[in-house]
Amino acid sequence: MFISKKIITGTFLSIFLLVGIGQFSPLVLDVEAKNSETYKQLTLFGDVFQRVREAYVEEVSEKDLVKSAINGMLANLDPHSSFLDDEDFEDMQVQTKGTFGGLGIEVTMEDGFVKVVSPIDDTPADKANIQPGDLIIGIDSEGVYGLTLDEAVEKLRGKIGDPVLITIRRGNKDPFEVEIIRDEIKISSVKNEIFDNIGYIRLTTFSQQTTPGLVKAVQGFKKELGDELQGIVLDLRNNPGGLLSEAISVSDSFLELGEIVSTRGRDGKDSTHHYSRPGDIANGLPLVVLINSGSASASEIVAGALKDHKRAVVLGTRSFGKGSVQTVIPLPGHGAMRLTTARYYTPSGISIQAKGIAPDIEVKVSKIEPIDFGIVREEDIRGALDKNEDNTTDDLSENEETSLDKEKDQSEINQDEIDFQLSRALDLIRGASVFKNLKNN
Repeated sequence: MFISKKIITGTFLSIFLLVGIGQFSPLVLDVEAKNSETYKQLTLFGDVFQRVREAYVEEVSEKDLVKSAINGMLANLDPHSSFLDDEDFEDMQVQTKGTFGGLGIEVTMEDGFVKVVSPIDDTPADKANIQPGDLIIGIDSEGVYGLTLDEAVEKLRGKIGDPVLITIRRGNKDPFEVEIIRDEIKISSVKNEIFDNIGYIRLTTFSQQTTPGLVKAVQGFKKELGDELQGIVLDLRNNPGGLLSEAISVSDSFLELGEIVSTRGRDGKDSTHHYSRPGDIANGLPLVVLINSGSASASEIVAGALKDHKRAVVLGTRSFGKGSVQTVIPLPGHGAMRLTTARYYTPSGISIQAKGIAPDIEVKVSKIEPIDFGIVREEDIRGALDKNEDNTTDDLSENEETSLDKEKDQSEINQDEIDFQLSRALDLIRGASVFKNLKNN
């Protein structure tokens, strides 16, 4: 199937270029005979191409004209189809291996502006507090409206160590500027730690490093905790996706059997199905998956598969909704074409595209509101039963006063240090462990 796509693409480009320079081949004539409307449209392109080349106010490169035409054609299909020249194609291949240069953000186009899908952990964009949903409306004091996604991304790139000034529009707030220093992006796609006998794994992206890192993390939990391991939290928040093969592999790591994901193209014959193999690296331990609006593509495949098979509880907020398949088709001597060829479907047959994955338990990002009156308990109420009248707040010891002060301080915790979604996930696993122990006893 992949070879046939390359052949068709090459044929189309041959027609494209031949018409553009006013030459015709038997292949073009054959197209005319089979589809006169297609021939008319290609002839129209050739006429426009020729007029621009001859009469535009400034001389333009034929190569640039054709490239722009291809970019325009693909960009108008959907936000994810695009043309990759030799340099862009090479960069994409490097990115999937986990090391590349830039700001560290996954972006798409929305209403003519660059929309942030997600910043990548520990990158310049993440450290600059760039958030999912932010719209980049300016780069180095120049507007991005009217640019293609590739053109905008090119402006964001630059020499490592050089600054770039981006203008952000966040929700209904006034636009603001952020200066970010470009850097080499080295992604550690798997991070892990232990919270009270619960393993926590954060996947920042899906690269070639992801599955080996996941397996290593789980093995580390087992080695350190043994039978004391209560469960695992898999954090996919702000994970923009990556390799389909890794999404399948990560899902397979926790599933014993069944379908993981299917893809369906324009023709029903182009559908594919991916299935899990026996073996659960977590041995059936409770599993909670965290998602949010920055969880996209491969992240949604994993969350959808584990949710549909009831292998995990999905917690957080609805995911991004990027459920389309892009096939990278090499164009020898010209780079490659990224073309949307299918949609993803979860095992239950639900399309992810523009819908996302709905969590089993919705937990929004919350914050603690400070209170003015401190901590109040039953014993502080006048006339309370069993109250020790001799023990009033006026006669508190120094230690008791310190204790109350500490409790007051807890109501004024820095919001950045609180992760309510993770706390809820940990509580779920603790609860499952408690009920299991009660049942066994």
